[in-house]
Amino acid sequence: MGSPPAGRRSRGAPALTKHTESSPWTGSSKAVVVIPARWASTRLPGKSLVPLCGKPLIAWVIERARQARGIADTIVATDDDRIRHAASAAGARVVMTRPDHPSGTDRVAEASSDTDADVVINVQGDEPLINPRLIERLAAVWETEPDWDMATAAAPIQTEEELLNPSVVKVVFDGVGRALYFSRAPIPYVRDRRPDELRHWRHIGIYAYRRPFLQRLVAAPPVLLEKAEQLEQLRALHWGGRIKVLQEQAAAGVAVDTPEDVARAEEALRRAGLAPS
Repeated sequence: MGSPPAGRRSRGAPALTKHTESSPWTGSSKAVVVIPARWASTRLPGKSLVPLCGKPLIAWVIERARQARGIADTIVATDDDRIRHAASAAGARVVMTRPDHPSGTDRVAEASSDTDADVVINVQGDEPLINPRLIERLAAVWETEPDWDMATAAAPIQTEEELLNPSVVKVVFDGVGRALYFSRAPIPYVRDRRPDELRHWRHIGIYAYRRPFLQRLVAAPPVLLEKAEQLEQLRALHWGGRIKVLQEQAAAGVAVDTPEDVARAEEALRRAGLAPS
């Protein structure tokens, strides 16, 4: 991605945090949801339009996001006209983005660059059961804790299989909820006897950003830990970003990444009473 963003030194601590942003936080926030959606998914091409219980996947995500109270706008960021038509029909505003973005975060940053939003919430386009209340909680973080650069969420890991699965990202955080590290490995490692009160936490892939921080983050080059784990949020930690982790007690939703996930998602929608059985 080239040289560091404006204001960052090439050595030492970078300038990504709130102290370098041009405008101070006012204590009130305008939040928008941005849903990145592309056609060229590796494991399930065109998954945004895969029908779930008679409705495209992207329509389910939009519907859930629009149920969140206090959100100023719901935007779909895409480079595909087929997705644009489906998203518009589902009630979202669509921003057409460049086709060469390396990640969904970059697509979200482009789509939100011209808004006047204070907070940008990146809702994954493959989560048909995203909880609207979680979106509300993320949007509200800055009302009482204005020093955070980002916010995300985590839920307790329930099984040993989840803990050992590298596809399940784990997170550890401190006493005020500040993320310390994200990993595909089981963290924290239990050397001897596991303390009774210890919980392992599964990261939920939803992010809220202060918009200036998001723009600086995507301009920053990838870092070694990010490349090793293939986790973009490690870039934010590397450059000193403060990430708030909200604790959710409910299990994470169902993501549609493969053809096999379609049936699981449809069953989950029926169990939740969102689709006829």
